[in-house]
Amino acid sequence: MGSGKFGNRERAVAPQDGHGRMSDERTTKTISGMDSVNTTVLGADEIILNMGPQHPSTHGVLRVKLKLDGERVAGSECIIGYLHRGVEKIAEHRSYQQFAPYVDRMDYVAAVSNGLGYCEAVEKLLGTEAPPRARVVRTILTELQRIASHLLWLGTHALDIGALTPVFYCFREREEILKIFEKYCGARLTTHAFRIGGLQYETYDGFEEDTKRFCNDFAHKIDEYETLLTENRIWVGRTKGVGILNAADAIALGVTGPVLRASGVKWDLRRAQPYAAYDQYEFDIPTRETGDTYDRYVVRMEEMRQSRRICLQAVENIPTGPIMARIGKVLKPPPGEVYHSIEAPKGELGYYIVSDGTTQPYRVRVRPPSFINLQAFDKMAKGALIADVVAIIGTIDIVLGEVDR
Repeated sequence: MGSGKFGNRERAVAPQDGHGRMSDERTTKTISGMDSVNTTVLGADEIILNMGPQHPSTHGVLRVKLKLDGERVAGSECIIGYLHRGVEKIAEHRSYQQFAPYVDRMDYVAAVSNGLGYCEAVEKLLGTEAPPRARVVRTILTELQRIASHLLWLGTHALDIGALTPVFYCFREREEILKIFEKYCGARLTTHAFRIGGLQYETYDGFEEDTKRFCNDFAHKIDEYETLLTENRIWVGRTKGVGILNAADAIALGVTGPVLRASGVKWDLRRAQPYAAYDQYEFDIPTRETGDTYDRYVVRMEEMRQSRRICLQAVENIPTGPIMARIGKVLKPPPGEVYHSIEAPKGELGYYIVSDGTTQPYRVRVRPPSFINLQAFDKMAKGALIADVVAIIGTIDIVLGEVDR
């Protein structure tokens, strides 16, 4: 499984009877909160296996401590904090405008979505909103970012499981989106596209044509991905029935995004609490029922189709007018607090901001979907094989810059 810390194994101590012989019941006291008396299937000691934090399939510096009974996962603990940068504390020492680029570095494969959530939260605190033209362009760029994020997920997730070809296909289309971002604001990855009150830049000449061209070409590209994977018996064997999360558990754990919708819960903030210009467009909310790794794949594939559909509707009718609201160069929101959330590619991304009336926020708290969704890992991994752990981590679609912040 790659270059993880697989040499560090801690054996559970089996209790002995009065004659010094090993008894059948074995007590494991290794992972905090997992003290229990178990009888293993094979009569062998349970072992603790460290996966990560330097492992190619954990998509960052995630350390997963697995409690194993043979090849089966009996329990797990996700250990985070290796990438902690104190982003929320930094916000207290920056002006509202100065902090905006920092949020792009959290989920660094969906920077546009991060910026949208933060800008709209501050705008709500100021009691203003972006002009109609800015809201529509924001919607287009955010949906292109959703497609780019899902493409990166699909390519790397398939690579983790053993399919090499999809990563080249996915990066081919993702490159076209990054070209649009680069033409718009000069950045490809940490795309700082928005300003508090509207847009950073006016759209470039040919923006609408580039967006239409990509969306029209992308329709049959998704079909290519599905031809490679959807009915591939190896892909189906590695994903169906793996990492099941039912609707009740998903809701109890606060899971959102494609992971929640794959469990049968039809919840999407773009429809439930519309923001930007989403209330102007028609789109469907894809759901599944089983809540396994395969269903989460199907949901994300359909989400890319719906994002393409939104972009085509929006680009056909971009209103004219200003791209920035009338706000001062020095922002001093009135004392108060606000929570604003958006439907980011990975789930609900929320910003809680407290203002004390100065130019710097008194407190900023981020609700990142990767961090919250990671709570479901233990529930999804119990009873799975070691080989399935990689598939389960991939199907949650985490980014550690967002988990650790």
